[in-house]
Amino acid sequence: MKFEIKTIEKVLFSTDAENFKAAIEKAVKEVADLKSADFKQADLEDANLERANLRSADLRGVDLRGANLEDANLRGADLRGANLEDADLRGIDLRGADIENANLNGADLEDANLRGANLRDANLRSANLRSANLRDANFEDADLCGANLRDANLKRANLGDADLRDADLRGANFEKTDLRGADLEWARINPPGIGPEGK
Repeated sequence: MKFEIKTIEKVLFSTDAENFKAAIEKAVKEVADLKSADFKQADLEDANLERANLRSADLRGVDLRGANLEDANLRGADLRGANLEDADLRGIDLRGADIENANLNGADLEDANLRGANLRDANLRSANLRSANLRDANFEDADLCGANLRDANLKRANLGDADLRDADLRGANFEKTDLRGADLEWARINPPGIGPEGK
């Protein structure tokens, strides 16, 4: 198995390692700090990465379907094209992360922090973003059809041309939110000016 820990901050993995997922789960339990690790195209379906430190990690194209990343730190991580369908992302820190063109269909992001994250062209159909901090996030052209955004903080978020059909936006903060071109058909939303204070 090619599994080498250079330092506590920099962990290098080879995606051809035998039982790669088990090695990652073991590293999370024993090392807990996988900052800046390279997981490009890795198969981590259903992996348990709860509370893992994956800050600035390269997770491009990784398969994280059904994975548990509750309360994990992925601040500044590169998740472009990743598959996070039905993943448990409650309380996750994704501030400044690049999640462009990722699949988060049905993912649970309740109480997640995505401040300043890039979710352009991301698939968030039926995702749970209740009470999430989405301040300054970019959702341009994203698919949020049927998503739960109740009580979410969307202050200064870009939802230009996003698909918000049938989304639940009640209680969300829309202060200075860009909704130009967004499809809000059948969306549930508060009357103008009613919503929580910004985070």
